[in-house]
Amino acid sequence: MTTAHGRSRMLAGRLDVPTRKFEVREVPVPEPGPGQVRVRVRAAGVCLSDVHLIDGTLTPPFLDGDEVTLGHEVAGEIDVVGPDVPGPWAVGQRVTLQAGEQCGQCANCVRFRPCLAVRTRGVDYDGGWAQSALASHHTLVAIPDGMPFDQAAIVPDAVSTPWGAITGPGRAAVPGRPAGVWGVGGLGAHAVQLLRIVGAAPIVAVDPLPAARERALDLGADAAFDPAAPDLRDQVLALTGGLDVAYDMAGVGAVREQAVRCLGIGGRLVLVRLTPEPLTISDSIGLSFRGKQILGSYGGGPEAVEQLITLARFGRLDLRRSISGTVPLADAADAVARLTAKTGDPIRIILEP
Repeated sequence: MTTAHGRSRMLAGRLDVPTRKFEVREVPVPEPGPGQVRVRVRAAGVCLSDVHLIDGTLTPPFLDGDEVTLGHEVAGEIDVVGPDVPGPWAVGQRVTLQAGEQCGQCANCVRFRPCLAVRTRGVDYDGGWAQSALASHHTLVAIPDGMPFDQAAIVPDAVSTPWGAITGPGRAAVPGRPAGVWGVGGLGAHAVQLLRIVGAAPIVAVDPLPAARERALDLGADAAFDPAAPDLRDQVLALTGGLDVAYDMAGVGAVREQAVRCLGIGGRLVLVRLTPEPLTISDSIGLSFRGKQILGSYGGGPEAVEQLITLARFGRLDLRRSISGTVPLADAADAVARLTAKTGDPIRIILEP
């Protein structure tokens, strides 16, 4: 059977999880089931989580089978609407896709509570490194006509993940409070912008790469430091008096230790970047004595993507500088290599089917 676009097969970036073999190859074009639409993918982001799935650092917790199409940052146009999809979703609508969804089966889901087993797109089920992707209707977010697909694609993770950390466990919505961002890559670059939106001041950025520090200042940081500086803590404390909140956007063990030392009384360290490295804090007595906290954060709430699309639509959030380059889907492995090596210090590389 052929599709509306005359295709029965399509390209997709597939990962064999047991062997960690990744390749772009032809697979059948999927057909939407009840409550689903099919999206013609126009842009898909390449994230470090994708890299870690390929290198074996991360393993899908809920994948049904051995293979998955990667890609949890996806934008495109609806090209087929399945049965039982409510309005206003229709063919031709421009959408971005939530990066995951509730399982709908756990004890919490059946009681309308937060899901105990959230499924992540491109991890636990097929994602958007493909010419077409399926999506449940409740994971669709409409995007305005003037918003480019590449910018819309990265909102559900690269932007909503730091937003979730800032508005959630970070509790940074009180204006005039000092905040620090360790790691100014795909997540941290957006964290700097978003902290400025909520009124954090001063904003301190910490990154070993000179280009990343310059970028942080361009995006709104008040100061940018090299983590290797022997007097880093003194510099941060002199500027801020002690951070109210710090965000680990790097996922490096040493970062966490350093960030905790820069917190003020009652300060919070929010762990955002996923890493298998153990969490160790040498001065645990100081942590308790000064009432510091270490908090985890994963993604953003379901409302985050809509909030951020609105902020971008009305000019509060500028994502143009977030797109570091585009690569054809067929060359996805090259994009992964570029991100792994940090070639060109990318924020987000975009795949275009």
